[in-house]
Amino acid sequence: MTTRLTARREPIIRLQDVELAFGDKIVLSGLSLDIFEGEITCIIGLSGSGKSTTLRLINGLRVPQKGRVFVKGADILAMSHNELIEMRKSIGFAFQFAALFDSLTIGDNVALPLRENTRMTEEEIRRTVHETLDMVGLADAIDRYPAELSGGMIKRAGFARAVVTKPEIVLFDEPTSGLDPIVTHLLTKIIIGINRRLGATLVVVSHDMQSVFQMADRVALLFEGAIIEEGTVEEIRNSANPIVQQFIEGRDEGPIPI
Repeated sequence: MTTRLTARREPIIRLQDVELAFGDKIVLSGLSLDIFEGEITCIIGLSGSGKSTTLRLINGLRVPQKGRVFVKGADILAMSHNELIEMRKSIGFAFQFAALFDSLTIGDNVALPLRENTRMTEEEIRRTVHETLDMVGLADAIDRYPAELSGGMIKRAGFARAVVTKPEIVLFDEPTSGLDPIVTHLLTKIIIGINRRLGATLVVVSHDMQSVFQMADRVALLFEGAIIEEGTVEEIRNSANPIVQQFIEGRDEGPIPI
């Protein structure tokens, strides 16, 4: 477990009484969560509980029907289209399935945010891409294509693209899903390394409790549309809430309906 807890202060991200529904399906109801600068916050919860939707609220890809979303003190809902685009430049997003372009090399995939959002020369881009791929252990794959890589390598390439612009905030959607324990451990170490090297605030959605307990500064459990428990790893481990204990222990018996 990391030990980089910061003093309490104004959060870099704040979700306040958020409600969101898709038609008749209520996804989030009264969700509130503060995320602090420089920390790794892991959001856990059942499949379909709204964890990935919460990430999309943070970068403005989803808009709640009620509630407020603040990023770096600014209300996303009050932003103009151009302001929202500018805000997103400070947020990296590592998608669950990496979302790489099959027709582009790994280097060109990672270079996309630099070509779209900076005025760097091609030489500068190539150097930055190489340094970023080296950070995730993929420097030798810069000229290869996604189809030539394993699942874990594709995930790492997605990480590299998410952080190549050195964003202040990085969102990870299920970064270790579908991977074996060895690759999961490697990716967890890489995420911790990204946090330490860039000093970025990370928000990680995950089901893998071993990985969560290894990387998290704080953990938040999303259940029935709201955060029902939030705290340090130690606080979550020792929670008296039976829902929390059933989830982290993976038991089929308890208050969570199966």
